[in-house]
Amino acid sequence: MKGFKEFLLRGNVVELAVAVVIGAAFTNIVNAFVKGVINPIIGVFGSKDLASYSSCLKGPCEVSATGEVTRGILILWGSVLSAVLQFLITAAVVYFVLIVPMNRMAARRQSPAEAAAEAEAKEVELLTEIRDALVAQR
Repeated sequence: MKGFKEFLLRGNVVELAVAVVIGAAFTNIVNAFVKGVINPIIGVFGSKDLASYSSCLKGPCEVSATGEVTRGILILWGSVLSAVLQFLITAAVVYFVLIVPMNRMAARRQSPAEAAAEAEAKEVELLTEIRDALVAQR
């Protein structure tokens, strides 16, 4: 039970859980944005409904009244494009609203001792590289 608790309280697991919950909460907003803003903009050049964009891969395609393809191979690339747009918008919102502020907060929370230790480690690494370069010149 202790190991499970440690697993759940790791930073990465908590960040992932927050991202999933917020992403799910923004799904309706993103869907409305894509349907209400993006689709009409794309509709200026064609159909307002991205799902209607398709191509026939093999032969002339025939679609029945129920929407079933009865002849040919129909590729529905418009619905894929819509899903990609929704994913990109959701990912951007999660990144800029959650991840960027959390990273800034974590950087501010870093203690001065940790910052000094990190700077010292970089200095030692740099001095080692300089020493190796001088040895290589001889």
